[in-house]
Amino acid sequence: MYRAALAILLLLLILLQYRLWLGDGGYTSVYRLNREIEAQAHTNKALNTRNRQLEAEISSLKQGDDATEERARADLGMVKEGESFFLITEP
Repeated sequence: MYRAALAILLLLLILLQYRLWLGDGGYTSVYRLNREIEAQAHTNKALNTRNRQLEAEISSLKQGDDATEERARADLGMVKEGESFFLITEP
């Protein structure tokens, strides 16, 4: 009788430990979800930084011609009338 009760308790302990470590909502699931949350938070932070930069650029483009001129020079290689364009390349 004592051995049967001990075997049942041991079996219950093993089942509970299995659920704790490997089952749904167990330690491994929580650890994996926490890692995913950290990765998503990092991605969100980078995207928020990019959004703020884009908002600043849009605001600058809406407010005046200086930003538009700078963008045309940098992205399109445009120069003003009477200016000379020099391209310096490194060997």
